[in-house]
Amino acid sequence: MSTQEKEIQTVQQPEFSFRKYSWKQFKRNKPALVSLYVLSVFAMIALLAPYIANERPLYAKYKGQTFYPAFTGETNYRFQDPQSGDSINLQLDITDWKRLEYESVFWAPVPWSPTTKDKANRRWVGPGDPQRFITNEGDTLHMPSRFRHRLGTNESGEDVLAGLIHGTRISLSIGFISMGIASIIGLFLGAVAGYFGDNRLQLARGRYYMIILSLPFAWFYAFHVRAYNLTDAMGDSGFSFLIALLISIAVFAFVIVIFGTIGRLISKGSFLGKQIFVPLDTMISRGIEILNSIPVMILIISLAAMVKEYSIIYVMVIIGLTSWTGIARFTRAEFLKIRSMDYISAARVMGFPEKRIIFRHALINGMAPSLVSIAFGIAAAILIESGLSFIGVGLPQDVITWGKLLNQGRENFHAWWLIVFPGLAIFLVVTVYNLIGEGLRDALDPKLKR
Repeated sequence: MSTQEKEIQTVQQPEFSFRKYSWKQFKRNKPALVSLYVLSVFAMIALLAPYIANERPLYAKYKGQTFYPAFTGETNYRFQDPQSGDSINLQLDITDWKRLEYESVFWAPVPWSPTTKDKANRRWVGPGDPQRFITNEGDTLHMPSRFRHRLGTNESGEDVLAGLIHGTRISLSIGFISMGIASIIGLFLGAVAGYFGDNRLQLARGRYYMIILSLPFAWFYAFHVRAYNLTDAMGDSGFSFLIALLISIAVFAFVIVIFGTIGRLISKGSFLGKQIFVPLDTMISRGIEILNSIPVMILIISLAAMVKEYSIIYVMVIIGLTSWTGIARFTRAEFLKIRSMDYISAARVMGFPEKRIIFRHALINGMAPSLVSIAFGIAAAILIESGLSFIGVGLPQDVITWGKLLNQGRENFHAWWLIVFPGLAIFLVVTVYNLIGEGLRDALDPKLKR
């Protein structure tokens, strides 16, 4: 480590001590700390959902053969019956695993998949209602306790508890990934807006004018010329659309760089070579105000009407691209204060590049308030997805979410379990994120030191 970096680190040491103090303050907030543990439980459920709720056994011994159906990537099992010598083919997606006569078997805690239809318990069987089980001989018996639908079924006979467990993956992934996209955009734009303001970033007049002139050309070549590519990718899959969108963004940036290079070459005279201030803060702030005026729900519904096959990636990208404004505002406000601190002035005097000062020194100490906005943003993203699923927009029909379970409850108001349990899950997760956000806000506020 160089002498300059050691001096910078020495100046930054009080900030590091405050972060340790903030963690101690956060732990004193019991509701926030409990919420963090509850969120960890939800995360574990999301990661282990295929092994917590699965119609296939985790382990089975059948006719002398040992299988692990829940863990395998195979499509079928082929073997010979040791007694009769007949060839047996067990196809994983259509085999009725509950009606096989095993030598030994170990089931998942919830022995149902979210899309498995139990025909014997269709049409809204409640948690306390009598449930039926049909044997191989066609006899109807009371449902064995091991296979009982603990939280009831919907109209098609799908297990509600399995849907809640697998819906946890959708809700948490949408929250984390969409706000991950929003965090990258918000932290970057908020940092440069707050650090440079309107009177710190200077460019030659010729280069500045060329960059402004490049914007319509960059939009034309990146999105108008590539409109058919984006449309085809949108109809193909969510991943193809994401790749096509990233290519368009790269084309947009490339055109701006080309025009900027031309602007640098022509900035030789007294007029075009004169340095002027770039109102970066004003431009970003006006962009935030424009984006805040666009209703996210309407935008996603419009996108759903345009594509042939909707994907979860569309929901993540759209929520992420429209939810960064709050993060940018918090980061900008913090940078307006940080940019005049001693360690920033020392780094600037020592000749460190501006990008290094912003991203290696200022951003580390200035992103703490943005964590609060990110926590609240994850809760908001989950609510947006649940609202879209509730009205039947947002995800493919074969994907089970909490909002879709709520929507199924509208078909029969007597099926209270389709309203109560998904509603409690949404309420609990959103409350957990809000309590964590409040805990972070109190812990990271120097004025609340106790």
